[in-house]
Amino acid sequence: MSLVERIAQADARGLAAGGLACLDRCLPLLGADDELLRPLWACLADGSDWAASLEKARGALGAGQPDDEAALLARRMLDAAPAERGADAVRAWADACSVASLRIHRLLDPAADGTSTADGLDAGRAGQTADLPPLVAAELRRQTAVLDVLAEHGANGLRRALDLSIEGRRVLRAVVSRRERAGS
Repeated sequence: MSLVERIAQADARGLAAGGLACLDRCLPLLGADDELLRPLWACLADGSDWAASLEKARGALGAGQPDDEAALLARRMLDAAPAERGADAVRAWADACSVASLRIHRLLDPAADGTSTADGLDAGRAGQTADLPPLVAAELRRQTAVLDVLAEHGANGLRRALDLSIEGRRVLRAVVSRRERAGS
């Protein structure tokens, strides 16, 4: 089953976790504290409203917009998060986060040409992964794994989804760090 099909079939919690996981993995681009989104994960775990925690996370980053394309995409993921976790709103957000996160990984992948071609990413999301650069392919696998673990285990899968996000955040942080060292 492709990532697009998984998103289409996921329930509201799985979709919220999928979008949140994409955003969580991209936190290094925003210079945010690793714990910034932890309250949102807690809201998913206990089923509580996340609107206040969402506003707090947005406020912690301030109103300024980054000038780097990858960081701007990450910021837009947070800004677009719906306050209400209804299935339709969260499905659109999770899908947009999936695309944005893959674009970010393509922009940062040293094996890619630095472009964010939508065609290749759309093909990858549809299941055609042969031509994806390594960082993008790994992100696609993480997105798929998050949705699978939530589909199989419901709320009990949230810990594993968070672990996958932390792993991906470490990878992206290393890529960003290497990129900054190479640029200086």
